[in-house]
Amino acid sequence: MLSTIADYTRLTNDLGKSMTQVAQEPDVSRETDYFLSHIGNVKTIDDFLKDYRLYSYAMKAYGLSDMTYAKAFMRKVLTEGISDKDAFANKLTDTRYRQFATAFNFAALGDQATQAAAATTGTATQYVTQTMEEKAGDQNEGLRLALYFTRKASTITNAYQILADKALTQVVQTAMGWPATISSSDIDVQAKMITDKIDLTDFQDPTKVTKFVQRFAAMWDATQAQSDTSTNPALVLIAGAATSVSMDTNVLTTLQNIKFNR
Repeated sequence: MLSTIADYTRLTNDLGKSMTQVAQEPDVSRETDYFLSHIGNVKTIDDFLKDYRLYSYAMKAYGLSDMTYAKAFMRKVLTEGISDKDAFANKLTDTRYRQFATAFNFAALGDQATQAAAATTGTATQYVTQTMEEKAGDQNEGLRLALYFTRKASTITNAYQILADKALTQVVQTAMGWPATISSSDIDVQAKMITDKIDLTDFQDPTKVTKFVQRFAAMWDATQAQSDTSTNPALVLIAGAATSVSMDTNVLTTLQNIKFNR
């Protein structure tokens, strides 16, 4: 029943093998080969933004595909860099922009920016990871969210970073059993809810992150199971109306055994 936990365990137990399989897929391999063989020729931000294939690859690698169209916005991110605390990327709550500006640090390195490992193999690794998560999501959205949270957890230092990222927000809300409707509440109220219930420093501990993700996965699967039951007319007739508001005993036992220690 707990397919998200099973799939998550399978993937993460041999993450290297999982990533290698994705990296060797023809479309991924083709785009990565192009990126690695051409990124070194990029000397300026203009060069970078003009080569859509390179630029879109990099944007996907850092989870920013939906902002690929916003070249003026990304130009500002890259132009100001990350050295100055008042730089544009440093003022944005979403840390992905800071990571992007760090990898492609034209502000500090000039025409040598694309020679850095972060801009080459580092970005390629990010791309493969992002692709693996997306493919996982094609089969199980909960698995994609679990993998994403695991990757991002160590970068979380405050509640507002969670609230600025829809995927992180969904994981936290699901794990804590909070309804999605709380997202309409005042953001400061939401932030306080998070810090009152979760010690964010725990996300620096891989063991505690794993426990939190297991808690999320169990809650996700339980919620999906309830949804499937409550929307299936045949099951409703057989099990009765109570089925849609009660959890399977095995699920409850699992949830009770997965404790997130603060």
